[in-house]
Amino acid sequence: MNKLKIYLSLLIAAFAFSTIFGQIQPEKIKVACVGNSVTFGYGIKNREINSYPAQLQKMLGGNYKVGNFGKSGATLLTKGHRPYIQQSEFQEALKFNPQIVVIHLGLNDTDPRDWPNYRDNFIKNYSALIDTFRNLPTNPQIWICKMTPIFSGHSRFKSGTRDWFWQIQEKIEVVAKGKTTKLIDLHTPLYSRPDLFADNLHPNFVGAKIIARTIYSEITGDFGGLKMPNVFSDNMVLQRGIPIPVFGTANRGKQVIIELDSTIKIVDADEHGNWNIDFPAKSIGEPFYLKVTNTDTTFFFQNIVMGDVWLCSGQSNMAFQFKQSARAKTEVPIANNSYIRFLNMKTAVWPKNESWPEADLQRINRLNYFEGKWEVCSPETAAGFSAVAYYFGQKLQKELDIPIGLIMNAVGGSPTEAWIDRKTLEFNPQLVDVFANWKKNDFVQDWCRERATINIKNASNPLQRHPFQPAYLFEAGILPIKNVSVKGVIWYQGESNAHNIEFHEKIFPTLVESWRNVWGEDLPFYFVQLSSINRPSWGHFRDSQRRLAEQISNCEMAVSSDLGHPTNVHPKQKKDVGERLALIALSNLYNENVQWQGPKVKQIAFNKNKVVVEYTFVESLKTNDGNPLRGFEVAGENEMFYPAQTKLNGNTIELWSDEVPNPKHVRYGWSAYTDANLINEAGLPASTYTTEFETKNEVIK
Repeated sequence: MNKLKIYLSLLIAAFAFSTIFGQIQPEKIKVACVGNSVTFGYGIKNREINSYPAQLQKMLGGNYKVGNFGKSGATLLTKGHRPYIQQSEFQEALKFNPQIVVIHLGLNDTDPRDWPNYRDNFIKNYSALIDTFRNLPTNPQIWICKMTPIFSGHSRFKSGTRDWFWQIQEKIEVVAKGKTTKLIDLHTPLYSRPDLFADNLHPNFVGAKIIARTIYSEITGDFGGLKMPNVFSDNMVLQRGIPIPVFGTANRGKQVIIELDSTIKIVDADEHGNWNIDFPAKSIGEPFYLKVTNTDTTFFFQNIVMGDVWLCSGQSNMAFQFKQSARAKTEVPIANNSYIRFLNMKTAVWPKNESWPEADLQRINRLNYFEGKWEVCSPETAAGFSAVAYYFGQKLQKELDIPIGLIMNAVGGSPTEAWIDRKTLEFNPQLVDVFANWKKNDFVQDWCRERATINIKNASNPLQRHPFQPAYLFEAGILPIKNVSVKGVIWYQGESNAHNIEFHEKIFPTLVESWRNVWGEDLPFYFVQLSSINRPSWGHFRDSQRRLAEQISNCEMAVSSDLGHPTNVHPKQKKDVGERLALIALSNLYNENVQWQGPKVKQIAFNKNKVVVEYTFVESLKTNDGNPLRGFEVAGENEMFYPAQTKLNGNTIELWSDEVPNPKHVRYGWSAYTDANLINEAGLPASTYTTEFETKNEVIK
């Protein structure tokens, strides 16, 4: 009997203990997600489990309780068409008594009923909303969010939404600073993912997951541990002569130790998980190492050198491989040079005439289109690298005796607009429409549209992206290397924009502007003029390129019209092209005393029935084959051109035609495919040109 009493006593004690233990369990941390339809989960199937707050709950786990207090159509402005503070969701959020509040409002304030009228109240209204939550007994932490994107397909985008969106975005930053709240950037992770926004405003399930992951990291400080960008690897070249940036991500506040060539620096990851540190500038010297470590992870990179880093980009003539070039048989086997390094950003798939599998299509949407690591120049690594870039780097390395790093991310067939950042295109009133239904848009060359349609034929996502899509290659190929210091750019592209010269005249300077916004306004930009081929618009396009080179500062052009082929868009004489680009750099950037361009028109005099063209960058004009001059034509005011007879005299050419008694115009090498043969004593060719489009016919600059 006594044993039974003891047993019962133990049971009662165990029950009492478990009851008490249950009572002292800590309460769950409540997270109130306050916002509009994006928070609500509008358009997301099974939003109760797939909206961003629901996905955030799964990520945070059982110690948290996440509440969704989103209201579709809600405005932050209290005089807006649907003020959030007047909705039942607002009262429910207050009753929830959260310890954490995440606010994502502002999108609906871009409505013409709201921002134009009540913008002056935005900061006051947002501050009052924050204060209301702060006055709760729980004294919650407040995070406010930069808005998720509104894309250009939105019906009100050009009429005001685009401009008001960015004005509101700026005010949100002002509010965060003024009210000392934490700021979460929901815009950047989604701005390059239009494939996730079926209506240009509301993200789908995957977009909601990105939002949830971003907020999860900001709440917990978990940014995935120590990570380094792919641009860091063995054999890399770092830009000499300027502070050396080393950067990456880590969990919030975690210490990162960086050792560069025996110099050690320590930095803590900031509140958003980013860290970066600059080491003092170094000149060229012996190879060294970089070690990056924290308590969990170590990265070690070796055989690093200091030198000059060049970005080599464009379409297929830049991507054209060394092993395919005219001199490959003799020059590839001897391409051993440890002071030339390649970062060959190879593409996941090439835009051939084929349909891509779903796995590749999804990879493209995720912007995982390029991959590669730094490699030392050898016959094996050089063979598949850009021939133009190789010859460019080889000549620079030989003449300057410094390490040269070449980053190559050219994509065959790619149009200029694919390489420009989204915001620059969106804010240019002449270019924003390039986004509209781009696969049926005449701004984009028909070949590009047709090829893209074939490539993405099997896509399950109706918003499937493609490398030819406007802004795509900037987002996939430029943003990942934006923090890499570069000396300059060489560019070989235009074949996929030659159908619309006037559009290219707007978009090419925009490309240069876009990249200079990344790397600095003085970024040297050297490009290749298209060669010769029997494509009707190419004479006009080459002349347009010539004029663009004159209009854009620190931008020069290498002529290649003498190296073309009547039917092959990929001429094989790439050594001449690469070395002509190198001569431009040697003279204009490195101040070497070299002849760097062919004969250039200084002035034109029209004297009765003759024309005298004077050239600069030449002492004695010649022809590349020893034969008489070819390719010159003259015309009168009627602009009817006839072949001209010519006479060479030092640096001038005298032109006339019996068919043109009073010449007023001159053109040279104007045929799409031309055998024009004018060069200087250095063997460098003159650009093809026409005077028809010059402001003053008497002078061509």
